[in-house]
Amino acid sequence: MGSECTWASFLPTGLGCCSRSTRNSKMVSSPVVTKMQAIMQKEMVREFLAEFVSTYVMMVFGLGSVAHMVLGEKFGSYLSVNLGFGFGVTMGVHMAGNISGAHMNAALTFTNCALGRMSWKKFPVYILGQFLGSFLASATIYCLFYSAIIQFSGGHLTVTGPTATAGIFATYLPEYMTLWRGFLDEVIVTGILQLCLFAITDKENNPALQGTQALVIGILIVVIGLSLGMNTGYAMNPSRDLPPRFFTFIAGWGIEVFRARDWWWVPVVAPLLGAYLGAIVYLVFIGSSIPRRPQILENSMKYEDHRIPVLPKTMSNPPTTLTPVSVSPANRPSVRTVPPLSDSIHLEHF
Repeated sequence: MGSECTWASFLPTGLGCCSRSTRNSKMVSSPVVTKMQAIMQKEMVREFLAEFVSTYVMMVFGLGSVAHMVLGEKFGSYLSVNLGFGFGVTMGVHMAGNISGAHMNAALTFTNCALGRMSWKKFPVYILGQFLGSFLASATIYCLFYSAIIQFSGGHLTVTGPTATAGIFATYLPEYMTLWRGFLDEVIVTGILQLCLFAITDKENNPALQGTQALVIGILIVVIGLSLGMNTGYAMNPSRDLPPRFFTFIAGWGIEVFRARDWWWVPVVAPLLGAYLGAIVYLVFIGSSIPRRPQILENSMKYEDHRIPVLPKTMSNPPTTLTPVSVSPANRPSVRTVPPLSDSIHLEHF
């Protein structure tokens, strides 16, 4: 019995080993964690992650709504697609608005860089984050709806035809549209998007109320889709169209996703031109015509009071009593009267 081993006899040793192992792991991981935290605090890294996550969320909601419309007759509609993309954008703005600006759109990033509002060195960082987020969202939707895709298509992944499923992921030109009409459509629609975005966020004009910008931008996407989305699917965004198209290319749809009516390049090039033109139109016709209203101080004494320090109400030493002194008119010093400051003071804001 004396040599019998029990769990109790091993407990202290085991705990000691676990304790030492935990301490050792902390010692090993502490520099790694510190280094990771330092990397995560870098501005470009945070902006990359913000664009990545926000674009992923937008695309999961958007592509998921398209999958419902294509694969399930009773579960989706064109309205639900617009709502999916619109509120997907809203969620993306909430996630990344104060970090990267929540572009989620290569055309918007290009325009900000072209106008000098953002450094060109950030352009590839933003684009990489957007493209990776969009690509991963496409893979997510493919995995979630794989069984429905196979059942709907009969196991044949096609780009055109009655059982085509490539349109779940990217946009394709309908039969009644020509290539250059589609190009013009994407330019105009993206220009309207950028034009309205500037109006929503312009603090010198009539912007959306603080805290409502994300919702207003989401509603803007819904309205554009409902009114202008029929012709080309209103891609308006290279980050929305090109990465999912590339995913379908490697996932089984093949090279046809790039050959179908040679459309693939239009959602990449046309939004860049449209967003830039939309921004120029706003800056020239709206931004430059906004009057600069000077701040007027009606009471000039208030302006003077801000420059005079006010004594505290409680004083450490009691006030001394002043002895009245009489001054004869002959000894009274001459004083020059100063006219009151009755005119308003204009402060110009630059």
